Amino acid sequence: MDKVQLQNRTKSFAIRVFKTVEKLPKSKGTEVIAYQIIKASSSVAANYRAVCRAKSRADFINKLKIVEEEADESLFWLEFITDLELIHKKLLKDLIKEANELISIFTASLKTSKINRNS
Repeated sequence: MDKVQLQNRTKSFAIRVFKTVEKLPKSKGTEVIAYQIIKASSSVAANYRAVCRAKSRADFINKLKIVEEEADESLFWLEFITDLELIHKKLLKDLIKEANELISIFTASLKTSKINRNS
């Protein structure tokens, strides 16, 4: 997968999360959850774009760490919504899978980048 495809994939993830959040029941608690998950998932997409414009290997690694952390936070909020049974688990299944896949991609990329940095 090239960087443009991954940019599109992270943006699609953020859009899908946004649309899913619109299905949350309205309450003070879900407002907080909605804010947090929209912030985290959109940060994955926005910060991955920044990764693609990194000025150095160290800059690349630092920016990619942020993307990995935000993807993991997105996963947390998706699991949290599931655990609270705010949206049916079947509706979140694909998003949870995508969050896990993105985390795996970014984790592997970080490991490779660190190995290459030390070579």
